[in-house]
Amino acid sequence: MRFSTAALGVLIVCALVAPLSAQDNARPTVDDDGTIRGSVAAVPMSNFLSEKIRDEFARRLTDSKPPSMKDGLDAVRKRSDDMSKEQLDHWLEIYPSSVEETMIDGVRTHIVTPEAGIAAGNENRVMINAHMGGFMFGSAYGGQLEAVPLAGRAGVKVIAVDYRLAPEHSFPAASEDMEAVYRHVLKTTKPENIGIYGCSAGGTLTAQIIPWFIEKDLPLPGAIGIFCSGAMGTFWFGGDSGSVSSLLNGTVPISREDSAAQSRNYFGDLDVNTPTITPGLFPDTLAQFPPTLVVTGTRDIAMSNALVTHTELLKAGVDAELFVQEGLGHGHFFLFPGTEEAATAYSVIWNFFDRRLSN
Repeated sequence: MRFSTAALGVLIVCALVAPLSAQDNARPTVDDDGTIRGSVAAVPMSNFLSEKIRDEFARRLTDSKPPSMKDGLDAVRKRSDDMSKEQLDHWLEIYPSSVEETMIDGVRTHIVTPEAGIAAGNENRVMINAHMGGFMFGSAYGGQLEAVPLAGRAGVKVIAVDYRLAPEHSFPAASEDMEAVYRHVLKTTKPENIGIYGCSAGGTLTAQIIPWFIEKDLPLPGAIGIFCSGAMGTFWFGGDSGSVSSLLNGTVPISREDSAAQSRNYFGDLDVNTPTITPGLFPDTLAQFPPTLVVTGTRDIAMSNALVTHTELLKAGVDAELFVQEGLGHGHFFLFPGTEEAATAYSVIWNFFDRRLSN
């Protein structure tokens, strides 16, 4: 069976947490036009979406079945890699780029440079990406998939960090790897010229490394992006969006207990109510955050976390912006290359960083 990129969007949030006992009849049905039908409601595709993405989204919803952990972690990782590579290839057609795999102080990275060249004003800027994947997958191509469209749209160098994953590694392995790469970049780049961003687990990690850097007495980056996630204790789950996302995305419902179990793969039995794991609970920590962009979608399982995170940042006095895409779900701004919505997202994202970073 060929897994479409709709399955990748589902995989990011569901594959690792879907209980093995989940019943097939618990999953909503999907009409050919993308209308999702549950036991109590029917949700058509948003009429605010462009025709291209609406048609493609509908096709993917009807043409995919989410992978499951019952197939084993290796299988989930392979499917994630295969699907990410498929979309990466599309982005490389839009934004041809060189992708150099290199080790930075023991951490594997992919340095993405647009073939069109570095734009004027970006010569001294560097973006650092933390990839999606629930802290358990996404290493092979996830970072490149998130790096190429931003590098191409902005004309800027992006370093995608292949941080260590669970269950082979546990907290703070990913934070340590991000620190190692950040320290390396600081040798040649001013902190105010550096931006850091990530989606899903990568968004969580982006939020976590700010208090981590503070503890290490490191200067903070000029701006950060928390995408498809938040800084609250539910990580990329929780709230109303966590409860209704199955109906909005045609997936098997995920209980809060099952969603909480995923984070334990990386955080184990640690107390997560600490600044370096859940910074959103600590106003004094949030108050030290650099300018922060929060990105989500109305069908994103992490939307509630993102909204609450943005509110807490504002309450703490942070220069924070929120971008919500109508009708789209978890990570969809990079899962639909060549669409108006994807182009809009990356324009908004880069405009935020361009206005905040020094050069």
